Amino acid sequence: MINFKDKKISTSFYYGWIIVAIGALGIFFSGPGQTYSNAIFIDYYIEDFGWSRSMVSSVYSIATLAAGLLMMVVGKYIDKYGQRFFMIFVAVMLAISCFWNSMVSNIVMLFLGFFLIRLFGQGSMTLIPNTLIPQWFIVRRGRAFSFMAIGGFLSSALFPIVNLWAIEEWGWQTAWRLWGVLLLILFVPLVYLFVRNKPEDMGLLPDNKKQHDITNSGSDTLINEVSWTLAEAKKTKTFWFLLCCVGIPSMVNTGITFHLLSIFSENGLEPQLAATVLGIMAFVGFPITFLSGFILERVQANSILVVTFLGEIIVLALLVFSKSPFIAILFGLLWGLFAGIERIALNVIWPNFFGREHIGSIKGLAMSITVIGSAFGPLPFGLAFDLFNGYEEILIATMIFPIVGIGLAWKATKPKKSHGHLYEKITSA
Repeated sequence: MINFKDKKISTSFYYGWIIVAIGALGIFFSGPGQTYSNAIFIDYYIEDFGWSRSMVSSVYSIATLAAGLLMMVVGKYIDKYGQRFFMIFVAVMLAISCFWNSMVSNIVMLFLGFFLIRLFGQGSMTLIPNTLIPQWFIVRRGRAFSFMAIGGFLSSALFPIVNLWAIEEWGWQTAWRLWGVLLLILFVPLVYLFVRNKPEDMGLLPDNKKQHDITNSGSDTLINEVSWTLAEAKKTKTFWFLLCCVGIPSMVNTGITFHLLSIFSENGLEPQLAATVLGIMAFVGFPITFLSGFILERVQANSILVVTFLGEIIVLALLVFSKSPFIAILFGLLWGLFAGIERIALNVIWPNFFGREHIGSIKGLAMSITVIGSAFGPLPFGLAFDLFNGYEEILIATMIFPIVGIGLAWKATKPKKSHGHLYEKITSA
């Protein structure tokens, strides 16, 4: 195997911020596997091949479910082989997946295409940066995740717009190829050149601490981060409550995003407005990520999750009544606001509660639930549309999930490890 721990790089600033930048780019390039990107292709598939909306929704859901079940395996191998190797491998496979999707001509090829982009895009390309950043930051972990999340919001803002433009100019096949080429010529070389798995690989410490700072004396405040194995974490109620909290927004947001063009169309709104609303959501969430990260360095993340679930109920209610451009834009604004808070909270909470040593395995299982949750999002909306000729009933019924989420998040307090080892002891800034 190629040695992926070569060539130390010297910088006048903490190298962890370069890792954050590459992580943000990785989150951006998860776009081909994300629902906000795929949603733009759905109506073109239906028009070109004559498939029903429920058929495409079912294929998407089953493929997503299959991909989600594999994320636990991906997480374990990240812990074993490191983020750098897997980020390169996943990026190449995602590019190949994009090329495959450009050649889809039947339902079997569509299923395999959805499976590949969900596995390597939505799942793996999101998981790897979210396990890489906690290795480099502890005290400043919240703000590091905030900066990395910029890539996600730029992705959700630009992918729908670029996809729609590319499809109208060259067709949906070329739109897929465009992302495959960009992954290979831009992202893969950057990962190979600049990504390192841990600060220790470069003779550094998390948060740019110095060796002489690690001491038990003086007035320094010690940051004690205890790491849990996956088996240990599973024995806590908090772990299972958080898994449910991860699955709920994934299911709800994916269902909404996947059918947003159709929902707006049924409400008498133009398809272009749906793409605009997705962009608004992203740009509103952009500044929220900064605020959320700094808050989460001071406030327990489960309390923030309670707020996001309350916001999700409001967003669903607005979507029911989005009969005018004004309400649709208000929906996009609030959706972006609460999604921005939610994204940082769900990223920070796992390493904050369970440490960084086994974060790949723990986040791998959490990512499985995320992907599985997203698998069950589109199908009920598609079935409800075919059954009721609209979405009002399913939007109202979906509100029960964030209501449950409020209770679970409130109970998901940070666990205490009675017989564990202290993984790190680092002075705060």
